[in-house]
Amino acid sequence: MSFLSKPNRIWLFDVDRNPLLHKILKKTFYDQFCAGENGAEVKSTMQELKDMGFRGVIMTYAKETVFDHKTNSQNGLGIAALKNEHGDVSINAPVLQCPSIESWREGTVKTVDMLDGEDYLAVKLTGAGTKVTEAFAAGELPPQQMIDALDEICTKCKAKNVRVLVDAESQHFQKGIHRITLDLMRKYNRDGYASIYNTYQAYLKSTPAKLVKDLASAKEEGFTLGLKVVRGAYMASDERSLIHDTKAETDNAYNTIAHGALVKNIGEFGDKGSQPFPSVNLFLASHNKESVVTAHELHKQRVTAGLPTIPVRFAQLHGMSDEVSFSLLHMKDGDGTPEVYKCSTWGGLGECMAYLLRRAIENRDAVLRTDTEYQALKSETFRRFKSVFSLSSR
Repeated sequence: MSFLSKPNRIWLFDVDRNPLLHKILKKTFYDQFCAGENGAEVKSTMQELKDMGFRGVIMTYAKETVFDHKTNSQNGLGIAALKNEHGDVSINAPVLQCPSIESWREGTVKTVDMLDGEDYLAVKLTGAGTKVTEAFAAGELPPQQMIDALDEICTKCKAKNVRVLVDAESQHFQKGIHRITLDLMRKYNRDGYASIYNTYQAYLKSTPAKLVKDLASAKEEGFTLGLKVVRGAYMASDERSLIHDTKAETDNAYNTIAHGALVKNIGEFGDKGSQPFPSVNLFLASHNKESVVTAHELHKQRVTAGLPTIPVRFAQLHGMSDEVSFSLLHMKDGDGTPEVYKCSTWGGLGECMAYLLRRAIENRDAVLRTDTEYQALKSETFRRFKSVFSLSSR
């Protein structure tokens, strides 16, 4: 997967040009984790997920750029070179509009058009190409064309009641991504709820301090902080020293953030701090059953007891940890909570390779989860057989 995800492969190893390779990957990895290569396939997948009982879907247009810290190189999108009138490649061609940004905008707008109210759009900003990633790597705002595209997308989403989750990406780009996402929250999260969410990776040692700083900005400037919490997916490419040394430390960081938000006590904010807790909407994306079930139970307890808490929703990736997703769905009460979503990605097979590589890496520990899911499937099979025999004996 790593080999095939590299750009500029010869025909034999090009997943979009080699029909046999395309078919094999499409029927295995791709169909397991992705929604489709076109609108019809995506709409069909979305409907299947909603028919299973999910509150909605989170959909991402796959195009992105991944920075590999080990090789100091960018993979996924490659250099967004332009052609002049003679057909020659020129990185510095004088154009008013960057075609890579426009291509990303078109794909993202097409994604928005496929979504319904209460669905979510997840965006990978590095998919807009080299001009954008260079700005992000420097911690700067992207070109005005990209800012205009983001405004168009956020406005369309707000009109459809679709919320936007800005994905965390390679740390090489994350400073700039974080900066533009805060600007979007300042502009669009002014109605008492979050239309835009920033993603906080619990496996990073710096995340708690960054979150406290963003809570301060939300409190001082009067916007709602969209807080999406994940464990993190770039361990294979990010600098290892930035990441917690053990899984237990990452689990503790994730649960501490989730529980702190739900009881409205983080750092200096809340009853145990010196500052009132700002407006926050929480989105917990996790495949860890203990984390999400405990968070839902805590939220339910506080609602029932009339104690202060914040809105929370949950999500797992399409093709992964269905037992966790359905466990949450089976906990649903008359008030419709927990609200559970499935997150999927769409795009051409070549565009999805970086995403699929991360799923392959995450599933290296699938053997550890298989026994849990096997036991869950066995219990459900037994329950259904028992139900059938109970009905026949009446």
